[in-house]
Amino acid sequence: MRKEIAQFLQSGQEPIARIRVEHVIREQNIWAAYEILELFCEFVLARVPIIESQKECPSELREAVASIIFAAPRCSDVPDLLQIKNLFTTKYGKEFVTAATELRPDSSVNRAIIEKLSVSAPSGEIRLKVLKEIAQEYGVQWDSSSTEAEFKKKHEDLLAGPREVRAEIAVSQAAGKQISIKSSPSNGAKPILPSDAKQSSQHQQAPIPVNNVSLLSTSEIEPSAKNCTAGPVSDTKTETTSRSSDVLERARAAIASAEHATAAARAAAELVNVKFGSMKLGASS
Repeated sequence: MRKEIAQFLQSGQEPIARIRVEHVIREQNIWAAYEILELFCEFVLARVPIIESQKECPSELREAVASIIFAAPRCSDVPDLLQIKNLFTTKYGKEFVTAATELRPDSSVNRAIIEKLSVSAPSGEIRLKVLKEIAQEYGVQWDSSSTEAEFKKKHEDLLAGPREVRAEIAVSQAAGKQISIKSSPSNGAKPILPSDAKQSSQHQQAPIPVNNVSLLSTSEIEPSAKNCTAGPVSDTKTETTSRSSDVLERARAAIASAEHATAAARAAAELVNVKFGSMKLGASS
């Protein structure tokens, strides 16, 4: 994935690179979360005797326990975390687990775990930083000025319609209200509207065309036509070599991700095996 992004930057297809880099950032965040969870599982495993001897969660274990509970439903690659969460529910009650799951002020969930497992899109600063790292890693001479300008741009919220259309509707409604107030005769006869009021009323009732409204920034999705034109491939051996290297790079990334998940799963499974007998005893006492 990183090599593909470097190729997009080199060929000038920055809009695609801006989107693809989010996958790289999400993958990095998951790896970091697995490493933290592995440490928390090891820490809780070493404090099992303390957990058994106390009904309430010890203060020094509160962050580790709450973080494991919060991460359990968000880490599908480590199903043992859900079993640990169920054990903590039996031990400390549903209120304690709900506070950690819903991130209440007193939940004590680790801040890094919250950020790494967040589903929100990464900020422009983070995406720009990773793009620069990828360009430097693959030796790509890349001018980041246009991407920096794009990330700093504040996109308009179009859920309520474009700003110009909303302003036009507001002006039309205000004009209509003023006309209705001024033209209310006391003798029951139909009011005679002036020509300006008729035009304003017709303008208010006319449908507002919105076909030209763009709901998405085309600069983020559609690369320029001149950058998309690819020249003919002259050497098939070079193309085959590049494809095989891409496959190897993806395989290495998958192996690295699996290793991080396996390490966290191993620590969680060890914790579950120790607690299945002991935690139930602690809950019944």
